[in-house]
Amino acid sequence: MKKKAILFDLDDTLLDFHRSEDVALRKTLSENGVEPTNEMIKHYSKVNLSQWKLLEKGELTREQVLHRRFEIFFSDLGLTCDPAKVQSGYENALSHSWFYLDGAEELLDEMSEKYRLFVVSNGTAKVQDGRIALSGIGKYFEQIFISQRVGYDKPNPKFFDKCFELIGDLDRADCFIVGDSLTSDIQGGKNAGITTVWYNLRGYDRDPEIVPDYEIPSLDMLPIVAEMILGE
Repeated sequence: MKKKAILFDLDDTLLDFHRSEDVALRKTLSENGVEPTNEMIKHYSKVNLSQWKLLEKGELTREQVLHRRFEIFFSDLGLTCDPAKVQSGYENALSHSWFYLDGAEELLDEMSEKYRLFVVSNGTAKVQDGRIALSGIGKYFEQIFISQRVGYDKPNPKFFDKCFELIGDLDRADCFIVGDSLTSDIQGGKNAGITTVWYNLRGYDRDPEIVPDYEIPSLDMLPIVAEMILGE
């Protein structure tokens, strides 16, 4: 019986969120009479990230994030659009857009044979439900924890407390978390007393204030790191 486990972030750890974001945003803007450009997409991505960081700090609610990002985006570009309408269309488009990161599906095939696997995601429930269903990724996981349903967001330790309560039979010493976000996944794991693995797929600079236990630049290194942390 598999007793040891890996907690996986979803976006930009297993599924390519940046690619899905690009596809969904271009579709939504076009449907609302705005011709999308590469610069627009880049600017939206920066605005969106800044709002999610405020959520992680507890300074905004999820609903505020989802609408403020478009209010700020359109204001910055001097465009007149209905943020609520765009948000609704974008969320729907995003829920239908998914792409595996290179090596992710093969990794899950391998790791699911040896370890218990769980998803721990801050993503919006409707969006993640759609992407998980369409990708078929859910078959690899014992349970999927989405913060909107758990009631707390990473990096709040209460998010992890609830996850372990729902799992019921997993010791924190027998698992680790892997994710791409230092402020969400790695800080969250540290807050919860879990070993952390930072998947730095985009080569971001390290943060001296948030130091992961391990860092990997590619998913094919995870099986080796897993054996180092969890043993055979």
